[in-house]
Amino acid sequence: MRLVKLDFMCLWTAFYLIFKLLDLMEEQTGNTRERHTHTHTHTHTHMNSLQASDVNGDRSAQSNSRLSAVSPAAERLRHILSEDDSRPTPTIFTEMDTLQHEGGELEWKESARWVKFEEKVEEGGERWSKPHVSTLTLHSLFELRTCLQTGSIMLDLEGYSLPQIVDDIVDRQIADGLILPDLKEKISFVLLRKHRHQTRKPIHRSLADIGKSSNAASSTRVSSSDPAQSRSMNDISDTPSTDQFMKKIPRDAEASNVLIGEVDFLDKPFVSFVRLAQATTLGGLTEVPVPTRFLFILLGPHGKTKSYNEIGRAIATLMVDDLFSDVAYKARDREDLIAGVDEFLDEVIVLPPGEWDPKIRIEPPKKVPSAEMRHFPAPHELGEELKFTGRFGGGLWLDIKRKIPWFCSDIYDGFHIQSISAVLFIYLGCITNAITFGGLLGDATDNYQGVMESFLGTALAGTVFCVFGGQPLIILSSTGPILIFEKLLYEFSKSNQIDYMELRLWIGLHSCLQCFVLVLSDASYIIKYMTRFTEEGFSSLISFIFISDAIKKMVAWKYYPINRGFKPDYVTSYRCECVAPDQETKSQLSKKECVKYGGLLAGNSCKYVPDLALMSFILFFGTYSMTVSLKKFKFSRYFPTKFRSLVSDFSIMISILVFCGLDLLLELDTPKLHVPTEIKPTRPDRGWLVKPFGKNPWWWYLLSSVPALLVTILIFMDQQISAVIVNRKENKLKKGCGYHLDLFWVGVLMAVCSFMGLPWYVAATVISIAHIDSLKMESESSAPGEQPQFLGVREQRLTGILVFVLTGLSIFLAPVLQYIPMPVLYGVFLYMGVASLSGIQFWERIKLYLMPPKHQPDFSFLRHVPLRRVHLFTLVQIVCLAVLWILKSTFLAIIFPVMILGLLVVRKLLDFMFSQHDLAWLDDILPEKDKKKKEDDKTKKKEKKKAAEPESDEEVRKWNAVTKQYRVVPSHPQPNL
Repeated sequence: MRLVKLDFMCLWTAFYLIFKLLDLMEEQTGNTRERHTHTHTHTHTHMNSLQASDVNGDRSAQSNSRLSAVSPAAERLRHILSEDDSRPTPTIFTEMDTLQHEGGELEWKESARWVKFEEKVEEGGERWSKPHVSTLTLHSLFELRTCLQTGSIMLDLEGYSLPQIVDDIVDRQIADGLILPDLKEKISFVLLRKHRHQTRKPIHRSLADIGKSSNAASSTRVSSSDPAQSRSMNDISDTPSTDQFMKKIPRDAEASNVLIGEVDFLDKPFVSFVRLAQATTLGGLTEVPVPTRFLFILLGPHGKTKSYNEIGRAIATLMVDDLFSDVAYKARDREDLIAGVDEFLDEVIVLPPGEWDPKIRIEPPKKVPSAEMRHFPAPHELGEELKFTGRFGGGLWLDIKRKIPWFCSDIYDGFHIQSISAVLFIYLGCITNAITFGGLLGDATDNYQGVMESFLGTALAGTVFCVFGGQPLIILSSTGPILIFEKLLYEFSKSNQIDYMELRLWIGLHSCLQCFVLVLSDASYIIKYMTRFTEEGFSSLISFIFISDAIKKMVAWKYYPINRGFKPDYVTSYRCECVAPDQETKSQLSKKECVKYGGLLAGNSCKYVPDLALMSFILFFGTYSMTVSLKKFKFSRYFPTKFRSLVSDFSIMISILVFCGLDLLLELDTPKLHVPTEIKPTRPDRGWLVKPFGKNPWWWYLLSSVPALLVTILIFMDQQISAVIVNRKENKLKKGCGYHLDLFWVGVLMAVCSFMGLPWYVAATVISIAHIDSLKMESESSAPGEQPQFLGVREQRLTGILVFVLTGLSIFLAPVLQYIPMPVLYGVFLYMGVASLSGIQFWERIKLYLMPPKHQPDFSFLRHVPLRRVHLFTLVQIVCLAVLWILKSTFLAIIFPVMILGLLVVRKLLDFMFSQHDLAWLDDILPEKDKKKKEDDKTKKKEKKKAAEPESDEEVRKWNAVTKQYRVVPSHPQPNL
């Protein structure tokens, strides 16, 4: 009990001082921040707006600013789109057909199509163009608006065959007085002409037949009494397969057909916009078997072909726009559709014709803003996993309740081919890490902990954590900071004649109790102060450690140095003899036999080997380069998409197999992976259990709580920073996380590993990031020209469990693993370190130092923050990273855990150097409950004061002018408006 109290006092004294320092600086910076109130970026709401602008660019920011002005169109759309509707809006496939006059016959020919971007039939008529962003003329949008104002609008029309729909459209036009009754037969005849799609050869198929519902197509015959139908009866051919293009269209997609044509019997345009009550498959009306929901028909007199085509392209482009498609589905009358066009016009960007060639086709962007991000950004809030409960063990209990419902799915979600690649990739990384750190631990602790202990500890700790942990995607491993602490602790024990294993056991027990105190008191709440500044600094440090260790292993020349003194002209002077106990057999012994039987090698060429340093570097850089190339192969233009995805997923495995095969083929004696073959401690004078008493004086049991405090801080920071990086919202994790539950099991494993004399384990940042990357999911169907959408990560426990089970079984796989060259595994290490740097803004800002301003990438933060301020912020991060690196590499490494915690203090001090506006773009805004509460109180007072003041005459006139634009909308939508 005394030990628990002592641990509690030590731990909370340290954290109390840190919290008081942070609170004190927050009070001192309060007045400084008030001088930047014009930015308002310190509030959570505007912070989310900035993040939305970071994703969407200036267009989203401009849209949000216009929305705040509440234009009539925006207000109307907000009312329409805010209605409760659990059904998601389907993806729309739009096809535009134009009326062609060939050989005296009329037919509809497909000229363009849209899933997300435009594809048009090239002039030769034999191929589709490359998908590109639609560029519209501003005049065509205004003409489209006029068409919707003057034409017939039919919403929720009950139609199940094209002839019936055509009849209803024409009858509506006659009823509205838009056309004369004697034009009905002619218009129906044109609209029911045969269609020719780009994916098929010219066919003789009429819309009178293909316009029927697919359900009734085989059982219903067209009556010859209907002239519009009887005129269309032609030979019917089977629809060719469009399976390849169908893969690009989501399963729930619906079609929008645009028909554009010129006729000689009309003197003014015939325009109709139709929304069917139910999506209906109208046979071959579209090139793919997708049910039709919308029809837009524009027929007009000759002489305006280009104008009609541009209007058709305009409505087709609007129909695939996320925002307008929502409006089209939920519109209740003509005015709603016009409001959607007006809102689209508000966001249109006009390019001067003299500064841009309209023939240029704009490549599809990598990211496209969604309708939600453009108009209804969700408020930025702290995750519920990090909210302070104020109850004893409240956070731990919530983590358990949050993860239990997902436990079964965490198992069966892992049954996927992608998991095989992830298991093999992470397994090789883990055994390489276990062997590397095991060897280093053996050197640092005189083999009290070695490769065998590293293997068993990795298998035990990793399996337990992946089964019971709150975030099973986190991979536990030995880390560099823990290795530094172990080395210093052993040297201290050796110099003071203290038993190292017993002292280490008590440090582990104290650290376990301190972790329990942190868990039960919801101390993980401090993570709210870990912004991008801290995350990037720590993850960059770990990445550089991986990169430097991989390179150090290669340049150490431990096994086979470069032979600089070899002279080919003097080969006759080189010799090597075996001085064996039996002089008669010395010439018959090989080098290995000579050493085996106790002989001595004599001669200046005995230590000579082929120059394997070059071969080792070929294996090292070859593995790294091939892995990078195969990862990028996914975005290549060659081979089918599935093949490219499969190669990318197994890139690590392919690279390892290729260079292992090259090594076997050349039969060179490169250094190989050494795996223990027997389950026994590395040091013969120790067992598998460490006795807690008997070797050290009793007061060391109490004093060990002091170094345990440093270990706890290190474990806490290492574990929670890695967890924050894994749980980033960019990874789109859906099953929640468990910061308190993770720390609880890390504490339990600390005690277990201390009793068994195994290394301590904590979240490994780089390997965990690699685990996330290997399990990323992308959309199976993506529109032509559109990048596959990142859907999230395959969240499950199976891959982690299999990785660590295989790690434990590696002892029995030694005959196979011994063929893997160590340079190949070092190449994997290098790739993991470099890959974890991708996407880090800190690394991108470092590269800006080497670029002239005019050649710098168009990063969003460069648009809003002066370049000198960006460089200053980057310089601060570089200095912090350099300090951490120096501390890690010197005798001051004992305070390394405290310095990691000091990154939070440095981030707090940055509030004195940078405005909140700059920090909002370069970093994240620190949470400030007190200040937010004060600002909320001020806002409420202003609102009350404004409500008490009488409205001016000008405001009354503006309000009346706005309200006159609205009509009372019936509660039930009317089908024919």
